Amino acid sequence: MSREKRTILIVDDEKINLDLTARLFRNRGFSVFTAANALDALALVKEHNPEIVVLDYMMPEMNGFSALTEIKQQYPATYVIILTGRGSERIAVELMKAGASDYIVKPFLNQDLVERVDKVLKVRGIEIRNIELLRERDRLVGEIASWNRELEARVQEKSCELERVQGEIIQAEKMSTLGYLSAGMAHEIRNPLNSIGLYVQLVKCCPDEAERLECLEKIEQEINRIDGILRKLMDAVKRPRFHLRQVSIKEVIDSVIDLFRSRMEMQRVRLDLEYRRIPPPIQADPAELEQIFTNLFVNSIEEMPDGGALGVVLDLDDDTIVVRVSDTGAGIPQDNISKVFDPFFTTKNSGTGLGLSVVLRIVRTYHGKIEVASEEGQGAVFTVYLPVSQMGAP
Repeated sequence: MSREKRTILIVDDEKINLDLTARLFRNRGFSVFTAANALDALALVKEHNPEIVVLDYMMPEMNGFSALTEIKQQYPATYVIILTGRGSERIAVELMKAGASDYIVKPFLNQDLVERVDKVLKVRGIEIRNIELLRERDRLVGEIASWNRELEARVQEKSCELERVQGEIIQAEKMSTLGYLSAGMAHEIRNPLNSIGLYVQLVKCCPDEAERLECLEKIEQEINRIDGILRKLMDAVKRPRFHLRQVSIKEVIDSVIDLFRSRMEMQRVRLDLEYRRIPPPIQADPAELEQIFTNLFVNSIEEMPDGGALGVVLDLDDDTIVVRVSDTGAGIPQDNISKVFDPFFTTKNSGTGLGLSVVLRIVRTYHGKIEVASEEGQGAVFTVYLPVSQMGAP
């Protein structure tokens, strides 16, 4: 039994039984209420809400079964034990269905009644605790659902805000890129346009036909120069027409190297060529692959006007082609390494600064990547990675 004082209602129309039973539970520390009929019992249940009712089945006016039904409907936290002199299985089933926690057949031993009451109180404690836990669970589930709704609303709000900010950033980047490209284009095209303007003035003023034709030829050259700048810019940002076929990276490198042999001899540039593992043919546009290595070789050779070594290493790492192009030139300042692939970025007096932008665009087209490493005075190394299994992406 719990140390706290328990409450019990004894209901019996026989006074002697009522008094004896009440005394029995008072001696055990219960707070006891008594009633001689069912109507008084209902009034006491309403007033005191006892934990348990010991209810006689046979009573005048309202029998125990009707009182049991009324109590369980209105006061479900009050548990009922029925006392009956008619101990049949049918009655027992009806009582349990109506909500009785137990029933005892008269006559009974006091100890048996006490044990039944203790048992029902324990069951009541467990069931009420379970009800409280279920209510607490429902409350927590409700709180969690509320938190989830609040969190979803906040996530939605932040997502919308993030989308707006991303849109602003993208727009700002577009404008920044547009401004950068515009400045680069203006810088590259201004010189040939100035030349064209001067030659036009000469054509207007020059009476000599031979000189006029020479000026027109210079104008045409400058126009072709502008056209070349525009084509290189388009190559850097957009893939032109392409024709895919099986291409050997080794053969492409050999072909591009042959184009530069005479220039390397003139500049006393030594070629260190190493084919470690030759990859299988890949599905690609040979002209695009030639552009990659043409631009890389041009940059490396131009960095060595007084001689040096051009290193070219071809390897196969699992399913990835690796081509490493190195030089022994002056190297790239650390501040410029992050800019070398930007359109129009160049530290040279000549050139458009679009070569490496074209290389980057082509490498990405084939789901590859390119890395650069350099130290001033130690040359530069460009490493191209091209996956064998994903070549030829449109």
